[in-house]
Amino acid sequence: MQINKETAKSVAECLLQIKAIELNKIQPFKWASGWKSPIYCDNRKTLSYPKVRTFIRQKYIETIQEKFGQVDVIAGVATGGIAQAALIAQELELPLIYVRSSSKGHGLQNLIEGVVESGQRVVVIEDLISTGMSSLKAVDALRQKGCQVVGMVAIFSYGFDTAAQNFKDYTCPLFTLSDYDSMIEVAAEEGYINTEDIKSLKGWRKDPANWNVLV
Repeated sequence: MQINKETAKSVAECLLQIKAIELNKIQPFKWASGWKSPIYCDNRKTLSYPKVRTFIRQKYIETIQEKFGQVDVIAGVATGGIAQAALIAQELELPLIYVRSSSKGHGLQNLIEGVVESGQRVVVIEDLISTGMSSLKAVDALRQKGCQVVGMVAIFSYGFDTAAQNFKDYTCPLFTLSDYDSMIEVAAEEGYINTEDIKSLKGWRKDPANWNVLV
């Protein structure tokens, strides 16, 4: 996972300001996996703030153009990546498709919605990366369609080692606009967290499944 440090801090600041990222170790959040977490990230909130939405869209576009050059199609991952992908595709005047989490059970039973051809260069858009496996299922689906997936761009990553390994195993370059370390740095600088909070946040990422017994 690769980031631009200046961009990462700016994006993290935006996410903290609009409470797309919330921090609370006293009343931790519960993930669908059952993990208890001192952090919750909901990047869909960025869509409700025009200035933040535009800033993030432009950073996506800069990353795509710098890292991948010319691409043929923008692909959003359901559900969080779809709106971001639509904004990017509109600005770049490129075709938009999206990949479902599973095939719909009626009609054509599509997994990929929209028009894409074998051999086209596709960049995949996500909003958030945890382990990365749900996102990489979209990569699989596109490759099975014959697409050349050049890589993936997301707003934020928790920076789990397992995610880095998963993307390496799939040979899929991942670039994120911001990440966990940048968020902690900005949160400390802006007074959102103190020294003990930093320790707790770092401890959670080392062992999120057992973090509740580490606090």
